[in-house]
Amino acid sequence: MSSQSASLTQEDVMRLQEDSSAETRALMAEKVATEFEQKSLTPEERQIAEEIFRHFITDAEVRVREALSNHLQSSSDVPHDVAVSLANDIDSVALPVLQYCEVLSDEDLIEIVGGTNALKQETIAKRKTIAGPLADALIETGNDRAVETLVRNEGAELDQKALERVVDAYQGNEAVSSALSLRPDLPVTVSEQLMNVVAQQLKSHLAAQHDLPEEMIRTLLRQARNRATNSLLREGCESEAQVDELLDQLQANGRLSAEMIIEALSEGDIYFFEAGIARLVGIPIENAKSLIHDKGELGLKSLLRAVA
Repeated sequence: MSSQSASLTQEDVMRLQEDSSAETRALMAEKVATEFEQKSLTPEERQIAEEIFRHFITDAEVRVREALSNHLQSSSDVPHDVAVSLANDIDSVALPVLQYCEVLSDEDLIEIVGGTNALKQETIAKRKTIAGPLADALIETGNDRAVETLVRNEGAELDQKALERVVDAYQGNEAVSSALSLRPDLPVTVSEQLMNVVAQQLKSHLAAQHDLPEEMIRTLLRQARNRATNSLLREGCESEAQVDELLDQLQANGRLSAEMIIEALSEGDIYFFEAGIARLVGIPIENAKSLIHDKGELGLKSLLRAVA
């Protein structure tokens, strides 16, 4: 384009308004966008190019707008108003910009996510990085495929609260649950919450597909959940604070049991046993520790009787 600077003038913009050939306009859009992206233009030429872009984003021919979008999708210099116009266009024009354009702000993307276009939501969920507010907006869409894509995206900023909301809101979706289970560094409380969802799904499957007594199904699931919780303790809890957080969640959701803490004790998880029995009995953990480790015969026995 720089080599053509003598012929590329404001008159070119006027001629574009009169050109009836969509093919010519598409080629011009491609050429100008390519030169623009190569950053070889003078300031004057950039102004002309930007004016051409603003003309093309209102072109009635879809292929003209598609050519512009495809060649500006990764540009870090495209004018913001041009990027926003392309992002709000029909899917074939908008999707490349929505996935790659860094000029679009979180506010721009959140506004689009708040609409009803599922494909645009899914495309935004593929972006290289996704900040917390945008991730929250995607979770709120109710779009299973967009949320699955979001959870699989390691560049998405998903804190513990966001992950817990995903588990709650999409617990019936196996694809989302699978994506969650594969996410690295999943908080232990989210893992436990996810395990409970899987257990409920398994319970429904066993009841529907196998002629098993209800009590047997409950026993099998309880044992499986206890083993899974013990696995979380060994692999996911690196501090007493994390164990306390897990215990708080188990107790709040009615999943903390004497059987679970005794099984944890058998696996060598002393603190889980101490803190768990304190919660079940309703006494401070220091009191529970004193009774558990008392050399007399009444301390531990009295606690076990209390939780039996």
